[in-house]
Amino acid sequence: MTTPDASGETPAKITELPPGLAPVVILVEPQLAENIGMTARAMANFGLSELRLVNPKNGWPKKGVREAASGATHVLDRATIHGSVAEAIGDLQYVLATTARERGQMKRVFAPEAAMGELVAREGQRTAVMFGRERVGLTNDEVSLADAIITFPVSPDFPSLNLAQAVLLVGYAWRQASGRAVLPFSGELLSPPATREALVALFGSLETALDEARFYPPEKRDIIARNMRDMLHRMSLTEQDVRTFRGALRALTRKGS
Repeated sequence: MTTPDASGETPAKITELPPGLAPVVILVEPQLAENIGMTARAMANFGLSELRLVNPKNGWPKKGVREAASGATHVLDRATIHGSVAEAIGDLQYVLATTARERGQMKRVFAPEAAMGELVAREGQRTAVMFGRERVGLTNDEVSLADAIITFPVSPDFPSLNLAQAVLLVGYAWRQASGRAVLPFSGELLSPPATREALVALFGSLETALDEARFYPPEKRDIIARNMRDMLHRMSLTEQDVRTFRGALRALTRKGS
């Protein structure tokens, strides 16, 4: 087992779980530097940081891999290289293999969400998800070393997934299952709902402006005014909304005077 040399770059600030407390991601004979780099990026997106590479094609490190990682270089710096799948999983206690096709093996088959629930339930155990080669995936012998299978509910018309896409789906499912899927912002109102007093004042300003502009047909004035009040109520205006509307009305009436 070997560890890549340090790159000299400033390491990213990491606030997620340290290696050993989250699933390991294992790539078996990955070929393209771009796929390894984008895998590191996908892992970092969802708080996974331990990457193991089994016999990466054309050696390691690969030219262009760090650029493809888009800043997730801490994952690459910690990545370890292994000569076989058996070596890569030797210290683990529960391993899942990803595959897009039925293998004829008597193993449980999980969708990503259920699979990550299994891993979360095994707190304290060393777990991993294993991904195969870009073109042909894992061999049957490699799948036979896993405890269970993950497959994805993709369209049968186009079931092909990019390697990093598969890692992204698993990482997202793990973050959901582990209770870490907290949105970075809520979109909550920064201004409180408008009071009735503020709304009534807005209605008055709007109706006065429309009267002055001769907007209302005389026989339908009251009906239209009530309909417009109902429309504004349905908008659930905030105090800031009311201030903005009233400011716009003042600007319009000044311009017309």
